[in-house]
Amino acid sequence: MHRISILFCLLLTSFSILAQTEVLQPMDVFDLRYVGDPQISPQGDKIVYILNSKDVMSDRNQSEIWLTNIDGSSNFPLITGDKTASSPRWAPDGNRVAYISRRSGRAQLYIYWLDAKNEVQVYNFTSSPSSIKWSPNGDQIAFTMRVPYKKESWVQLPAKPKGAKWTAPPVLIDKLKFRADGAGFLPDQYNHLFVIDANGGQPRQLTKGNFNVSGNFDWSADGKSIYISANHREDWEYAPNNTELHKVALADGKITTLTDRLGPDTSPRVSPDGSKIAYLGYDDQYLGYQINGLYLMNADGSDMTLVSEGFDRAVSNIQWAGDGKGLYFQFDTEGNTKVAYMDLSGQFTVLTGDVGGMSIGRPYAGGTFTATKNGDMAFTHSTPDHPADLAVKMKSKPVQRLTNLNAGLFGHKQLGEVEEIWYESSYDDQKIQGWICKPPNFDPNKKYPLLLEIHGGPFANYGDRFSMEVQMYAAAGYVVLYTNPRGSSSYGKDFGNLIHHNYPNQDYDDLITGVDEVIKKGYIDEERLYVTGGSGGGVLTAWIVGKTDRFRAAVVAKPVINWYSFVLHADNPAFFSKYWFPDYPWEATEHYMKRSPISLVGNVSTPTMLLTGEQDYRTPISETEQYYAALKLRKVETALVRIQDSGHGIANKPSNLINKVSYILAWFERYP
Repeated sequence: MHRISILFCLLLTSFSILAQTEVLQPMDVFDLRYVGDPQISPQGDKIVYILNSKDVMSDRNQSEIWLTNIDGSSNFPLITGDKTASSPRWAPDGNRVAYISRRSGRAQLYIYWLDAKNEVQVYNFTSSPSSIKWSPNGDQIAFTMRVPYKKESWVQLPAKPKGAKWTAPPVLIDKLKFRADGAGFLPDQYNHLFVIDANGGQPRQLTKGNFNVSGNFDWSADGKSIYISANHREDWEYAPNNTELHKVALADGKITTLTDRLGPDTSPRVSPDGSKIAYLGYDDQYLGYQINGLYLMNADGSDMTLVSEGFDRAVSNIQWAGDGKGLYFQFDTEGNTKVAYMDLSGQFTVLTGDVGGMSIGRPYAGGTFTATKNGDMAFTHSTPDHPADLAVKMKSKPVQRLTNLNAGLFGHKQLGEVEEIWYESSYDDQKIQGWICKPPNFDPNKKYPLLLEIHGGPFANYGDRFSMEVQMYAAAGYVVLYTNPRGSSSYGKDFGNLIHHNYPNQDYDDLITGVDEVIKKGYIDEERLYVTGGSGGGVLTAWIVGKTDRFRAAVVAKPVINWYSFVLHADNPAFFSKYWFPDYPWEATEHYMKRSPISLVGNVSTPTMLLTGEQDYRTPISETEQYYAALKLRKVETALVRIQDSGHGIANKPSNLINKVSYILAWFERYP
């Protein structure tokens, strides 16, 4: 009887521990919800935003448009039943919202009237409109759309006999960039500017020719012109970073070029009085990491000045203040995205931070904001314990979080606690920032396995944002370290370019020093170190196992293994060869090979699994296959995981995010 009582007590204790340690499970991915694209009404009293969710039955991401008062009251779905709605944009009168929907299978433009609680499809488009923007008086909507063009084939094929069943004819390609990750093989078409009457009617194409118009454009104050960014030089295919600003007249489509320099000029924003244009860009120095500055010029293109001179962070998402004396913008610094105000003399004030949370898989930068004329703003708000929620920052008031979309999920799940760390690299004392995510119910007196998770890019940044992947690793019992080694963005131009023509290299030392710093804390089992990373993180993971055997096992995800083959096989050869290397691969073969992880494969003894999307055109799966074959030839323990229905963005399909994490954890569990 006494033994039964002891057993019963042990069972109760076990259930109590389980109740205390309920953690995230793979299927919880489908329950995540997050906010995107908040837009404040012109009157400043309402916000429309996208509510993103995931459907477990169709394995698809869903999006609905919701409406709330700026104080968070009366929060409800504006467009009910439509799980494909996106890009809500207020009309100047504040009574209409234009948006894009794919409910019919193809993107279409709709307008919703708030007072009538009714909507109408503006036109039956055969191509998909995007980047919608209302005219200043609300009578028209401008947008971009793909326009097909026909090329005469220079190959004459005989006609097949009537009733014959021949294979499909060959596909002739003559473009430099003929495929793109996420889009596949690119059809023969260009992106052009259109306008349409807000009450419907025939859309009118304003730009024509063999070039692409950026979706980031703006109307003139009088509504008679639209300012665009484009490169319509003959060699535009070979100059991906050399766009200019142009003025397009609505009356006749006449294009007037306003800028002329080597480098990108993008994102024109017209001042409230129409006299000035703010825009983004830089003088191209062919560096791997170059940061957008805030520029200003007169509406006719004269008197160009760099407003943000001395501001050593990349400026994005610029929006004029109502008085025309400055602009709101966002920027990344030390792994956090912030919103600031800069006057026309270049003086700036940070208004809020913690913008982000829209990259669900890993803690990348992302997120957005909109501001009213008087400086109130709505933004996507994230910290390590939640994805993007809707928040507002009213002038002279603290941030108010309006939604808590995952309260139902996280209310009974314990997340891993995230701790920020700084340390000096063993290579040159460069200060490196990182984060440690500890398992739920962490006990500092225990010993835990350590998982080093490395970001891609390489010119990108992790930060203090939510990450489902990191949390799932922590839920499985790992202490997770993720850092921003040299080359990461958000630390300025010089730090980013420490890896210019030198990647991977000393970023290895930054990462290994981080591992040693966490080990010093005393709760890591030094015999159970693991490493993984995707894209640029896959490059560094392969580099690490070629340099050291300290790790029990590794997972190299969607890597570049051979820079020579990558530059000629990835989806943007004009960019990678020009900005990441000193010359073409056949002119600098030694340089390419010296930086390729394949050059170190003879040193690898760590059990290493490879994992890549089957339709990845950014780091093509042929890179992964090369490394797999090399490891197999050397009889290193390895496996190749081909993620189906996936490009470079593996987490774009909810089930593939689950697949990725599950395979990584299963591989590590084979080498305890």
